[in-house]
Amino acid sequence: MTRLLACLVSVLLAFVLAGCTSTVTRTEAKADAKEAPAKPDAQSLQRSAAVRLELASLYFGKGEFQTALNEVKLAIQANPEYGAAYNLSGLIYAALGNMAQADASFNRALQINPRDGDTMQNYGWVLCQNKRFAEADVQFQQALVQPNYRGAARTLRAMGLCQARDNRLADAEASLLRSYQIDPSSGETAYTLADVQYRRGEYERARFYIDRVNKSTEQSNAQTLWLGSRIEYKLGNRALAFGLGDQLRKRYPQSPEALAYEQGRFND
Repeated sequence: MTRLLACLVSVLLAFVLAGCTSTVTRTEAKADAKEAPAKPDAQSLQRSAAVRLELASLYFGKGEFQTALNEVKLAIQANPEYGAAYNLSGLIYAALGNMAQADASFNRALQINPRDGDTMQNYGWVLCQNKRFAEADVQFQQALVQPNYRGAARTLRAMGLCQARDNRLADAEASLLRSYQIDPSSGETAYTLADVQYRRGEYERARFYIDRVNKSTEQSNAQTLWLGSRIEYKLGNRALAFGLGDQLRKRYPQSPEALAYEQGRFND
C-alpha cells in the first residue's frame, strides 16, 4: 500500500508598519516581509505519504490499531482521493469494532476506484466476519470479475469459508474447489475444503485433500491432524485414525485438538 503524507503548509506574510509623527518630523519604519515557505509539490506529498501508509500497515499488522489509524488519517488529510488509504482505514475501523466507519471507508474507497478488487476482497471479508453473508458474497463476486485481478484464489477461499460459516456447504465446496484449482499449493485451501467435505459426509474426498496437507510438516498442524484423524475414524480406519491422533498428541500436547483426541471425541 502507498500513502500520501499530510503536509498542510501555512503561508505567513507579516508586514509591520510603525510610525510616529510630530509637527517637526515624520518617521516610518517597515519590518522586512517574511518569505512564505515553498509549498510541497505533488510528488513530494506522494513520496511522504507512501512512508505514512507503510507505517500504518506495519502498525496494523502488529495490532497497534489506534496508531495505525492516526497514520492513515494523515494520508487521507493530504489527499482525500487516495483510495488505498480508505481501504486500510476500513480494515482498521473494523478491527476497532466501528463498523459504521468501516463501511464508510470501504464505500469511499470504491467510489474513488470502482474496480479495486483488493478493496472488494477486504470489504467482503470484514462483512463475513460480521455475519453479513449476503453482502459479503456480493463483494467477493465483484472482485472476481475485475479485469486482471490477481487475487482470485484468495478471494475464492475467503468466499468458500464465508459460505461454510453460513452453512451453505455446497456453495462453499464449489468455491473452494475453484480456489484449489488455481492454487493447489495452498494448505489453507486444502484444509478448508476437506473440512467442508467432512461436514457434508464426503469422507473419501476429504481424505484426499487433508492427506496432502498432513504429509507436509510445514503445512500440517493440530487442526489438520485432528481433522485427518476424524476422517479416518469415519472411514473405519482405526489404525490410521489413532496414528494421526498420536502424532497430534506428540507434536501439540497442549492443544484443544489433543484434548479432544484424548477424550475420544471423534464425532464432534
